[in-house]
Amino acid sequence: MQTAVTARKRTSLAGWLTEPTLAGMRRRKALLGYLFVLPTILGILVFTAGPVLVSFGLSLYKWNVFRPPTFVGLENYSRLVSDTRVLVSFANSARFVILAIGLQIVFSLLLALALRQRMATWMRYYFRTTFLLPFLLSGAATGVVLSYLLHQEFGVVNYYLGLLGIPRIPWLTSSDVVLYTVVLAYLWQFVGFSLITMLGGLSNISSEVLDAAEVDGASGWSWLWQIVLPMLSPTLLFSAVIGVIGGLQIFDQPYVMTRGGPGDASRTAVMTLYEAAFKNQEIGYASSIAVILFVVILAITAFQFAMSKRWVFYQ
Repeated sequence: MQTAVTARKRTSLAGWLTEPTLAGMRRRKALLGYLFVLPTILGILVFTAGPVLVSFGLSLYKWNVFRPPTFVGLENYSRLVSDTRVLVSFANSARFVILAIGLQIVFSLLLALALRQRMATWMRYYFRTTFLLPFLLSGAATGVVLSYLLHQEFGVVNYYLGLLGIPRIPWLTSSDVVLYTVVLAYLWQFVGFSLITMLGGLSNISSEVLDAAEVDGASGWSWLWQIVLPMLSPTLLFSAVIGVIGGLQIFDQPYVMTRGGPGDASRTAVMTLYEAAFKNQEIGYASSIAVILFVVILAITAFQFAMSKRWVFYQ
């Protein structure tokens, strides 16, 4: 009789969860964990996976919002491959990522090593806060401020350079200089985030390892190359992955500062996507650009993780 009652309890959800055994406790903990992650899973499905699938579907149509969509198959993709402006924007995004993310990692690492030196506690907190503050500002706001500061004729930067006898630099009006200007603006805003990440990575390095390396005579370049960088490699991987994903989607700063000019010298992939969708009302074509950008980001991220097996070391 008791066995039959137990069997009936197990057939119901309440009985399955309230069963006073070790297995029942594990099931309750597992269900509680699933409930905690459920909002995140729903958010990813609704705001990430859903838009990706919708964008892929729209990329197969020609649609200008005002008329019903027309199925065109892969026509948008064939047009994309032959569109010079799109190819230039993707090339600009690639150049931007190589320059900006490489310099961001190097500068943040050097700053983190400098802040690890002996100094007053208040000075360390001051420098951390100072470098992190620009990250808290919006990209559009920093773009507006920097566009005034870097104006060729009336900018403060060129004014002080002129006092030093340096000719005015066309920061935003020269096709040879403008992309580097956008890189500098990006570094000014985001190097603080990488700095905090690097400091966290350095703090996780075991002091016993550093002391042992010092006893063995490691110093200078050998200390950095053979001890610090291998132990910091997970943090470097994180910074590289997050940086590349964010860099390939850069939009606000170049759009506010240059509108992609002069010509197409600072036009990025997301700017081309934005103009196709919201200026030209070519939703299908813009979706095809978004799909290609998503595939590029996914491929580069997968490549980074695949190559990380050769140089990332976990303690």
